[in-house]
Amino acid sequence: MAVVSSAEESPCKPGFYSDLIFKVNRKQLKQSTRLGKVGFTDCTDRTRFLFSTDDSRFVFNSDGVLTVKRAVVLHEGQLDFFVHSWDSQGNNITFPVMVLVNFQQANVKLATDLDLKGLRRRKRDWVIPPINIPENSNGPFPLKMVTKILYSITGPGATEDPVGLFTMDKDTGDLYVHQRLDREKQGHYTLFAHADSAGSSKAEDPMEIIINVIDMNDNKPIFEQTSYAAKVAESSPKGTTVIQVKATDADEPGNDNSIIRYTILSQEPKLPSDSMFAINSFNGAIMVEGVGLDRKYTLKIQAADIKGEGLSGRTAVVLKVTDSNDNPPVFTASTGSVDENAVGVLVFKLSVTDKDEPNSPAWNAKFKIIRGDPDNLFSIETGTYKQEGIIKTAKGLDFEKSRTHTLEVIVENEVPFAIPLTTSTATVVVTVKDVNEPPIFKEKEMTVQKSEDLPVESVIIKSEAEDPDLARENAIKYKIIDDPDNWLTVDEDSGLVKVKSLMDRESPNVKENKYTALLGAYDNDPVPATGTGTLVIILEDVNDNPPFIEERNITVCKDASAPVLLTVTDRDGPLHSAPYNVMSKVFFSVFAETKVELVLKSSVLSGTYQVILRVSDTDGLEQNCTIQAKVCYCVENKRVDEQTIRGVVGGILLLSISSEQQWFISISALSRHRRAPPHSPFMPLHVYSTSQISPFSNGTHLFHKDLNKEKFRNAFFSFMFFFHHQQNATKTC
Repeated sequence: MAVVSSAEESPCKPGFYSDLIFKVNRKQLKQSTRLGKVGFTDCTDRTRFLFSTDDSRFVFNSDGVLTVKRAVVLHEGQLDFFVHSWDSQGNNITFPVMVLVNFQQANVKLATDLDLKGLRRRKRDWVIPPINIPENSNGPFPLKMVTKILYSITGPGATEDPVGLFTMDKDTGDLYVHQRLDREKQGHYTLFAHADSAGSSKAEDPMEIIINVIDMNDNKPIFEQTSYAAKVAESSPKGTTVIQVKATDADEPGNDNSIIRYTILSQEPKLPSDSMFAINSFNGAIMVEGVGLDRKYTLKIQAADIKGEGLSGRTAVVLKVTDSNDNPPVFTASTGSVDENAVGVLVFKLSVTDKDEPNSPAWNAKFKIIRGDPDNLFSIETGTYKQEGIIKTAKGLDFEKSRTHTLEVIVENEVPFAIPLTTSTATVVVTVKDVNEPPIFKEKEMTVQKSEDLPVESVIIKSEAEDPDLARENAIKYKIIDDPDNWLTVDEDSGLVKVKSLMDRESPNVKENKYTALLGAYDNDPVPATGTGTLVIILEDVNDNPPFIEERNITVCKDASAPVLLTVTDRDGPLHSAPYNVMSKVFFSVFAETKVELVLKSSVLSGTYQVILRVSDTDGLEQNCTIQAKVCYCVENKRVDEQTIRGVVGGILLLSISSEQQWFISISALSRHRRAPPHSPFMPLHVYSTSQISPFSNGTHLFHKDLNKEKFRNAFFSFMFFFHHQQNATKTC
């Protein structure tokens, strides 16, 4: 398997570039006290690094600043420990550190960077205090001069949890450990040794004892995942990082027991070679090594400590090779045909092949017409099956203009090519099929202006049409397709349009003086085709319609106090209509626009009459109109029939019949009632003796031979009340 080796020789040497002596002013160092900063380089541009120490009371930040993690007492005025870091290749670099109280600086020697197993600690003995003995002592001899010293220890692991792990022989001061130690559980212990005189106070201050547990290689590397999965593009170049695996070792950081190296144990399948991938032995990064990746690979990875020679752990890495667009689509056949004038119809389906993974963006094709279609007559789109290009007509093709079209089509994929490839193109030759097209009128809409009284057989226009199918040489014939009033005829060979029956501008089918007909031109093809043209005839008005009165029944006031208003209509245009004139032997006429006021010329008896009115327009075109006129009495413009009055009065008088005397009432007096003084509701009456008057002699008097005066008065007042009320009634006859 391929393994990436360490960095090549460089003029820059990774490591610490200054002596690590940190001076302090007191022995007691409080938590979070900042002591200083170390200088370190790994010969890259990085400015932050990972540091660790073998004294847990101190900690280095990533920028190299040394800080007190928990309170420390410098009993001897200085403290020594090691700091560890790693270069860009993963190599461990260890350097000694000294924390020094300022006044002892001159007497301190720093261990060299070759002494990596530990600093030499200056030995310190407990001091026996001076022994005082009186002179001339008589014994007994031998006389005991020094009191026995008793030794003991305190602290975690002795008198605190885990209690009894360490003990000290009280007589000899020998220190014992009572069970196996595990550095991974606790790397060091701090105890305090005591020396006391038997039977007296302590002989010396407690002395700190630091017990460091030396690491043994008893832990193998363990991967963070039992298996890994990743994807890699098949066209990935050599050196492309695919994934990085990572293992950790519980042994002491910075020594060989925890320094891990990675290797690839196996690769399946071993195609096209067994070294398609390499791994960085220091950081576990897996990279592409070979060319021609294919579908899927499984790698077995090992991580071993002692720089790859010690205990080991394993994991599996599954790499799925994703398809890259490294195969261009290739066209197959490329010819087609279509009927002329057809829009939106299929011309041809282009097929391509592609060796990339089916139904992937690198396999799906997209098409474009790049040449041969300047007028955008065609469209192309990808079919449901992504390897088809469907060409359709976007506009109707014209066989007479061009019988073939040569299109150049390019095919690409939905994603760009992963490597430089030649794009496939196809030349599609589209043959246009000739179809029989209808003749086309030279003027789609033909407009002429003619008089409405144009005689029959008069020529209106000569219509002309052409057959676009020049190669067929068809003959053209003409016909009328739509002629609402059946006024026209057309010669089928010449297209000459003539008047078949008299035209009339006043026809309902003439709108705004325009009459519209639809002409047809057809060829003599076995399957004839018909084209259409519109003929618009603007009809000039002729005074061929005399005016007439719309009303057929009128009511006229007998005293001519209320004129009658009649409506005159003329179907001709404004040049041949108003002003009108109305003549009659019975009426005077006064014209006002389209209305005529009629007033009786002389007194006419009540009744119904057939009246002839002669009506003429401004050009003198006239005709007689017969109307039925009913003549009535009028009271304040209310018409009262004379027979109605006679009947009412007669009925009232019959109620008052008497044999005393004969009386009659003059109707003419009643007719003058509307000229009575305002304070009187009735007019004075003319009462006559009836001995010389014939009954109802002239229709203007009412009488009865047997009416006495008193009864007559009562009946008359009743009649006048009725007559007065009739003045305010609805107009009637």
